[in-house]
Amino acid sequence: MPLSRRQFLQDTAAGASLATLASLAELRAAESPNAMVVVGVMGTNGRGTELAKRFAGMPGCKVAYVCDVDQNNVARAASKVNEACGTAPQTVGDFRKILDDQAVDALVIGAPDHWHAPATILGCAAGKTRYCEKPAAHNPHEGEMMVAAARKHKRCVQLGTQRRSMPAIREAIEKLQAGAIGKTLYARAYYNSPRPTIGRMKLGTPPATLDYALWQGPAPELPYREFPAISANPFHYHWHWNWHWGTGELGNNGVHTIDVCRWGLGVDYPLTVTSAGGHYRYDDDQQTPDTNLATFDFGDKAICWEGRSWYRQRKEEGSSYDMAFYGSEGSLTIGAGSYHIYDLQGKEVAKVPGTSTDKEHVQNFLDGIRQGTKLNAEIEEGYKSTLLCLLGNIAYRTGHTLHLDPKSHQVVNDPDAMALWSRTYNPAWEPKV
Repeated sequence: MPLSRRQFLQDTAAGASLATLASLAELRAAESPNAMVVVGVMGTNGRGTELAKRFAGMPGCKVAYVCDVDQNNVARAASKVNEACGTAPQTVGDFRKILDDQAVDALVIGAPDHWHAPATILGCAAGKTRYCEKPAAHNPHEGEMMVAAARKHKRCVQLGTQRRSMPAIREAIEKLQAGAIGKTLYARAYYNSPRPTIGRMKLGTPPATLDYALWQGPAPELPYREFPAISANPFHYHWHWNWHWGTGELGNNGVHTIDVCRWGLGVDYPLTVTSAGGHYRYDDDQQTPDTNLATFDFGDKAICWEGRSWYRQRKEEGSSYDMAFYGSEGSLTIGAGSYHIYDLQGKEVAKVPGTSTDKEHVQNFLDGIRQGTKLNAEIEEGYKSTLLCLLGNIAYRTGHTLHLDPKSHQVVNDPDAMALWSRTYNPAWEPKV
């Protein structure tokens, strides 16, 4: 049966260190720190293929499988892996074949949001470590179950919030926490992108290369639809803008910067959450907002996130950064893996360049498997940041300011909001711990 909220909180409090200590020690205790790590990659349209290439190019790592419900995607991914390391992986359509292979150490998930938690939970039960792309989950209850599954099966799970491992950003957070701008009180995060319209959907027939039933998986079945105006289908990215499968721009890109804001402020769970905006730019089938302002109040600190998915605005408004922190003695901005520090008069007092890749994050995950190194984005931390994004979506969808209990972190006195804490599932795939 699914864990109760009380049991979940008790288990995570009691086992907070298990994922980075006991599980990793058990996983590789008898092996060399240089042992080969064998991985399988699930979901290869876009980000999944990039991850497959990254893992294939890491020393001491072998990509044994690439998996996708679309035969065209999986063939391209296999070709890219072969280019990266000179060895072609096996191609499969069902990720459970990866879980069944005892030679595989880790499952890497680049599948759509609605698959993140179910695949993670099954992966933990199969004894695999997990690298999961953001957001951690499609709804808050799934995030709770992911943490519970990692603890129950003593598996390590890393979320793909790679800014946690970028050297300059790690240094910036150390500066913040050391008082470089005094007491840090407020953080802002931005995301702007000139996305085109997704057009109007129409009923259609899935192509022969696509296993549409498996693509939907845990989500209740919906008829297949096409986007005829732009020759792209929901499973090829536009699922992000449908609540049935996606979490909108807040869950798509917001989690990256909100995660850093939460990290820099040293906060976990908010007390209140608000969200305003709408779907303003195009008259199409997008359900999620294209313009959104979400705020998260922690009592003595706050985070604000602004997302606009139809216009790239940068230099003319001076917003050439992704995150900004404001303190009693100055401010600090972070963008593209680098950071700047300013005094109260706005004078730049420090400028530190940096790179923006996921290489260090993947290396941290591999070091966790081999040596028990602490993960930079272990699933409990990843879920906390994902939860903010999911709460922002719930506040937007209900039109309510959300108030959270400081002990249970549950929305109080709001049945409409709590109705979105979980979801209805296809019974064949409903996740359980």
